[in-house]
Amino acid sequence: MANTSDVIIIGGGIAGTATGYYLAKHRLSVALFEQGHLCSGSTGRCIGGVRQQFTSASSIKLMMRSVELFAGMDQELDTEVHWHPGGYLFLAHDESNKQAFLDNIRVQRAAGLTDVRWVDAAEAKEIVPLLDTAGLLGGSYCPTDGQAYPFAVVNGYAQQIKQLGGSIHPFSEVTGILSQGGRATGIKLANGEEHHAPVVVNCAGPWAKEVGALAGIDVPVEPERHEALITEGVEYLGIPMLVDYRADGGYFQQFRHNGQFIGCYSPSPRVPGRSADSTFEFLAEMPRRMLKLVPALAQVKVIRQWAGSYEMTPDGNPVLDRAELGGFYVLGGMCGHGFMLGPAMGEAMAEFVRSGEKQPPFPEFALRRRFGQAEAMK
Repeated sequence: MANTSDVIIIGGGIAGTATGYYLAKHRLSVALFEQGHLCSGSTGRCIGGVRQQFTSASSIKLMMRSVELFAGMDQELDTEVHWHPGGYLFLAHDESNKQAFLDNIRVQRAAGLTDVRWVDAAEAKEIVPLLDTAGLLGGSYCPTDGQAYPFAVVNGYAQQIKQLGGSIHPFSEVTGILSQGGRATGIKLANGEEHHAPVVVNCAGPWAKEVGALAGIDVPVEPERHEALITEGVEYLGIPMLVDYRADGGYFQQFRHNGQFIGCYSPSPRVPGRSADSTFEFLAEMPRRMLKLVPALAQVKVIRQWAGSYEMTPDGNPVLDRAELGGFYVLGGMCGHGFMLGPAMGEAMAEFVRSGEKQPPFPEFALRRRFGQAEAMK
């Protein structure tokens, strides 16, 4: 039958393309629909960091798996994704953060992340010779954390879906979820076309709530605006992702493949909604926060800034589950961690769909959980 597949995926970012690829690898026919171009949502606006340092055991283990997948992705997807294990260094400038990081390290090591460790200020300076250590007590450092290029990863997954017999449909807005007898049966597009499948996976990122509503499902994901910037390319300086949790801190790293610095910080107060407006405040403030940590970057030029959406849940943890409507699944609410979690979460969702299990593989990521235990390393 025309316009029929085994699985329909809504969303063309990392979650959707990863899920589609791992399903297609098992010879399921996949049709993926994206309202814009691939990577036009959160994935294409992220800063490319990949870390295993979380406080949820499931997130830690999933991220360890994601790192394995990123490390083998060039060969797996037959494309250069610019994976580089450059590390993450979380900085502690007060005793409260130091103790929190020490507690987190115990959780991470218990979950199997054995190469994460506490470093004092002197060792942090050895790792990052250009780091200003004034007031620094030390930090949580994991050398196997790293970076990859989001557009290359998503494109690699998409190309493999097509090579495995699936189809990619950009600029195809889903306006309806078809159902019969309490089960999803497909989707309707804005142009009136219908596409049919017994499984529909909502990977719509900041639009996950709206797509869920099309199926009568409440998906507890709310978009939140975050800004970022990128600099010109300069000589690679070996600086890992630096994470500063102070009120005037931020996060930034240098891409190894092109020498550009890319970074962001969380706004206060938070800015709900999907606005992609950029602000002069961020353009002035983010470089100041970067220079506070690495003064040697003073002459590096900012070339572009933008905004995008985090997809937030009440507890900072994602959703990976099936919904009340049979055959309708939800993968989303990544809370700013979607690119890094995407490969392992996509693989896990693919296996969940294939298994037909009713209970989600990670209870703390269930759609109808209590949202009690919050992720601390946001």
